[in-house]
Amino acid sequence: MSDIELETPRPFVVPCRRLAAGAPLRWLAAGWHDWRRAPGLSLLFGSVIALLSLAISALAWQLGRFALLAALLSGFIFIAPLLGVGLYCVSRELQAGRRPNLRHSFTLARRVVGQAAVFALAQLVVLLVWSRAGMMVSAFVPIDPHDWHTLAEFLLIGSAAGSVFAALTFAAAAVSLPMIADREVDMITACISSINAVLRNKTTMLLWGLLLAGLTALGFLTAGLGLVFLMPWLAYATWHAYRDTLDPAGWPPLD
Repeated sequence: MSDIELETPRPFVVPCRRLAAGAPLRWLAAGWHDWRRAPGLSLLFGSVIALLSLAISALAWQLGRFALLAALLSGFIFIAPLLGVGLYCVSRELQAGRRPNLRHSFTLARRVVGQAAVFALAQLVVLLVWSRAGMMVSAFVPIDPHDWHTLAEFLLIGSAAGSVFAALTFAAAAVSLPMIADREVDMITACISSINAVLRNKTTMLLWGLLLAGLTALGFLTAGLGLVFLMPWLAYATWHAYRDTLDPAGWPPLD
């Protein structure tokens, strides 16, 4: 009899659970609870995220590229999880009964920087294609600020094209980044598992995506100041969405 114990092969995707339609509201409540338990770190990370987002928006506006600005703002909700890896670490520490600190967040974030870079590169490609599509729409449907008909036509066509990119990006990002901040898993497996979970819980994830987009839009409507509070809250809520959606017991924890 062999003394070597064979490791049980893991499934191709991380198993996911069926979610109730109201689960996103529970995630938001849990995220707000985490925010209140770590207000200092939340404000610090939120300020950095808000400043970066406003700087990107200001740059696009100064360049006079309306299509680029629209693409960046529309895609921000899907890029934000990448900036919030440190915040997932905060929720992870709180859930484990430990007191979160900035050093621990950076230490854990450095361990997953390679996987996060893969995700960032993929998102960059998507955003560049998205931006190019927006510019093409702008070229074929010129915007006349005095003509509401052409403006409505531009927004309709642009929204239809953007929804395809948004759906793909959201599905891949929904719960993948919290998982790489929690388990020893590669980014491809995490993204495929996220897409699988979204497809198996379409109604719940649609509501979740709409809540994320709506709250982020609210943050921008406050000249970006609301993002300081909203982005940490949404990052914590995303952590709880991951914990509620996936069953990663077959993957070792990231220590």
